[in-house]
Amino acid sequence: MEENSLAAIPSNSVTQEFRILSSQEVEFSLNVNNLSYSVKLEPRVTLLDALREKLGLMGTKKACDRGECGACTVLVNNRRINSCMTLAIMHIGAAITTIEGLAEDGKLHPLQTAFITHDAFQCGYCTSGQIVSALGMILEEKPKSEAEIREKMSGNLCRCGAYPNIIAAIQDVLEEKEDAAI
Repeated sequence: MEENSLAAIPSNSVTQEFRILSSQEVEFSLNVNNLSYSVKLEPRVTLLDALREKLGLMGTKKACDRGECGACTVLVNNRRINSCMTLAIMHIGAAITTIEGLAEDGKLHPLQTAFITHDAFQCGYCTSGQIVSALGMILEEKPKSEAEIREKMSGNLCRCGAYPNIIAAIQDVLEEKEDAAI
């Protein structure tokens, strides 16, 4: 018979542990789009809510709020995550990239340009999550086929059904910009 118990907290960290586990706001820094932001949040605030409500970065969309649609996809240390399913406080020291951080010096990222060229959106609500997810997919491991792109992008839903154009945009970037810095 196993017994459920809490692990003992070392005495020198009791105060800090209590603050993090409480509903009191905690001050910490987030590195978003290569800028450091000091935020004061309750530990239970999701990364999505911190980005939108505290930092004013509205490109990351709140849709299902259950990690099912991918509209809230951001990169954390170049890996895709659903920002609605993680707490902001968990990403202290991590490099967070949102759709707003993809353009450089006023020039759109190749994926952003390809989405426009291929009309890879209709209502546009899922577009930021689709683009960020596509970049994450490429950074993780470049897909070798259309089927692999479809599989690796399956966590991002498009209610308008723009999937053929989304796939074409991604393929365009992979084929024509293979040696380019993505």
